[in-house]
Amino acid sequence: MDNRQISSLAIGVLGALALGSAAPAMARKEAAAPVASAAMQAAVAGMPQSAEVQSFYSRWQGPAWFSDGGHAATELAGILRRAPLDGFASGPALAGQVEQAAKTAATGSKADAAAAERILSAAWVAYVEAIRQPSRNVTYGYATLAPKAAKADEVLKAAAAAPSLRQYLTDVSAINPMYAELRDAAWKQAQASGGAGVPDRRILANLDRLRSLPAASGRFALVNVATQRLEMYENGRQVDSMKVIVGTNQYETPMIASVIYYTTFNPYWNVPDHLVRKTIVPNVLTQGQAYLKSRGYQVMSDWSANATVVPNDQVDWKAVADGRVKIRVRQLPGPQNSMGNMKFSFANGLDIYLHDTPSKALFAKDQRNLSNGCVRLEDARRFGRWLLGREPVAPSQEPEQFVQLPQGVPIYVTYLTARHVNGQIAYTPDIYGWDTRGSS
Repeated sequence: MDNRQISSLAIGVLGALALGSAAPAMARKEAAAPVASAAMQAAVAGMPQSAEVQSFYSRWQGPAWFSDGGHAATELAGILRRAPLDGFASGPALAGQVEQAAKTAATGSKADAAAAERILSAAWVAYVEAIRQPSRNVTYGYATLAPKAAKADEVLKAAAAAPSLRQYLTDVSAINPMYAELRDAAWKQAQASGGAGVPDRRILANLDRLRSLPAASGRFALVNVATQRLEMYENGRQVDSMKVIVGTNQYETPMIASVIYYTTFNPYWNVPDHLVRKTIVPNVLTQGQAYLKSRGYQVMSDWSANATVVPNDQVDWKAVADGRVKIRVRQLPGPQNSMGNMKFSFANGLDIYLHDTPSKALFAKDQRNLSNGCVRLEDARRFGRWLLGREPVAPSQEPEQFVQLPQGVPIYVTYLTARHVNGQIAYTPDIYGWDTRGSS
């Protein structure tokens, strides 16, 4: 079984299926179902039973797998042959079952054809369940962004209703354009080399990450931490991109799927605790409180929205230095503020966001994993213009001015070290080592 530990449905959906007619349940209640041939029974012997698929066929007519001359069945077998790239290692074995069932159905009785219909349906449900598993180690800011779990009745109803079953299989298995391009290139490469062996773990890791991205409709922003770039998409087409700065190897930028709903102009910067102790406290102890004032730092009473400013001389700076006391320090808006002029927040529970920066010279570096985890933008104003659909202008000079977007824009922070480029697979350095140590 593959390492995604799919449920018992996906482990063995082809099982010892009831081999009666595929007609609606009401018709079956009036007459005994014919028995499938020994050859068809042998094709499914020893397989675990799928109660979900059985239940569906007791109430509904399933997809017409053979009504198009067998093209849909052939497409399904092909999808299952390459399914190890989709994280579904049992695919090739199921492809053999599908092909045998289709062959027997073509020369057998109506009962054989009915049994074959169920076998193909069960194989399709198993595959869809596998590809709808959430990507590993992705934090979903909203549950609606996670892949929807496959339910046998929903999967089979959708397939049965499709105008072209063959095309429907192709569309569902594509998942999204970037995913389909990389997987198809990897499959073509594997076929050219004989098709043997286990897929490259880098390809598997990247395909797993790509499964969290949306299909080809609408707008979304993608931060590729591996290449340190932000890409903007509209209806499946990249319309703009820019450099970004991401987290260091000590403070890795995590993978997130969320939605940006507003822009914050003139933001405060709440200094991370480790930077308070590493940078601010030593400078206060050597330069005095003038250091704080010169850089716009304020000590706050707590981390709440109603926190008040604490006079600097009331802080035990030595206790902060040795970790006995923790304080909240924020930086006022201005030219030195590490957030720059604007930031773009999104739900994730990890305090990660995109933001402007006054340190523009760092974008000239080839390797830009330099931040404390958040993502610094090369051109925050341009990104804000794309999000808002107009020139991004602060409503006032007051701190923390929130401006709502016309419509929420999904944001995907991911880690892609393999991409399809001009018909080939291009690899990017694995800056965090996530490919080699199995994180994805």
